[in-house]
Amino acid sequence: MFDLRWIRENPDAFDAGLQKRGFEPMAETVLDLDKRRRASNTSMQNMQTRRNEVSKQIGLAKSKGEDVDALMAEVANLKDDLQSAERVVKDLDDEMRSILSGLPNRPYDDIPVGADEDANELVRTVGTPRSFNFRPKQHFELGEDLGLMDFEAAAKISGARFVILRRQLARLERAIANFMLDLHTGEFGYQETTTPLLVREHAAYGTGNLPKFEEDLFKTTNDFYLIPTAEMTLTNTVREMILDEADLPIRLTALTPCFRSEAGSAGRDTRGMLRQHQFNKVELVSITTAETSDDELERMTSCAEEVLKRLEIAYRVMKLSSGDMSFSARRTYDLEAWLPGQNAYREISSCSVCGDFQARRMDARYRVEGEKGTRFVHTLNGSGMATGRTLIAVMENYQQEEGSIVIPEVLRPYLGGQEIIESNG
Repeated sequence: MFDLRWIRENPDAFDAGLQKRGFEPMAETVLDLDKRRRASNTSMQNMQTRRNEVSKQIGLAKSKGEDVDALMAEVANLKDDLQSAERVVKDLDDEMRSILSGLPNRPYDDIPVGADEDANELVRTVGTPRSFNFRPKQHFELGEDLGLMDFEAAAKISGARFVILRRQLARLERAIANFMLDLHTGEFGYQETTTPLLVREHAAYGTGNLPKFEEDLFKTTNDFYLIPTAEMTLTNTVREMILDEADLPIRLTALTPCFRSEAGSAGRDTRGMLRQHQFNKVELVSITTAETSDDELERMTSCAEEVLKRLEIAYRVMKLSSGDMSFSARRTYDLEAWLPGQNAYREISSCSVCGDFQARRMDARYRVEGEKGTRFVHTLNGSGMATGRTLIAVMENYQQEEGSIVIPEVLRPYLGGQEIIESNG
């Protein structure tokens, strides 16, 4: 959500940000509506003031035994006029909220401008892709050949874009999740958190998922939404709160199932686990100040990178273009892991800074010592990481010619020292 005062003072910058996102200029529309809204509000306040004045006059006239019929008639008319004015103000407020709720966050000036991933900018490449003296298989070939990954059985139960992992692969995914949680809590200071998987509309609105992206969410018949990521619940833990600056940053992490309808992705990644309706993810969320949020993004990204470094998987960091960023983000870094089965880098994590965009929707603030007022917090979120996509990267990078999978050393303590996954396990 945008600050109306900022739009009044920076209409050109507001429109420039929207145009980078592929939206038409909206400053003139917003400011015209704001002008009418403020005029209506002023008129309503004037009516309230006049009604109070007349009410006092009525009391004084009655005490003197004077005729109050005219004053009573004026109060009655003012009551009707006030009710009409209140409806007008509410309608204008609702219209303003509707317009601003549908507009994406303004990207930073350094963000490459483009419609999609083709305009993304390479920041750095880390590690060397593994070389094989045989044709490396994709993860679904490996998993099905081992008898440990079953898409057919999942489809009978739930339809397309679901999978059943069995025995050693199920354990390996759990090991990956535990490794990530231990790393982020033990070394990077994130607080492990267990959150609901179902949220009400206001929570989804707070993170920017509603109203514009309702088709991407699963909704229950009693008006709950299944979370698409724990960002939604972790970020909302500070909604309608006033925090002390001394308590910031707050760093949270959670392992949750995530649910996405994948609307608009028909025909993309239809085979395998890359794009599922249900998957597990370790999420990272930071709540911080305006002065530190950019540095916090670099820190969060480095925390996610450390997962891949310790798994010894080559990856690259991409700065997303204005058209490829999420709705609420001002800057996003994607980590793309090398998948030898696809002979390509594929996204495995996204880390974003949202500024005060989500905080305004949640009314989340902090108090600076020595200042009278409050400021909106800045929020960040990142994947630390999706366990299914990390499983894919491990399988493809550690595969052997006969189809077995070597377990990365850093994961072996979570699997009782097991070193390899074979079909007989």
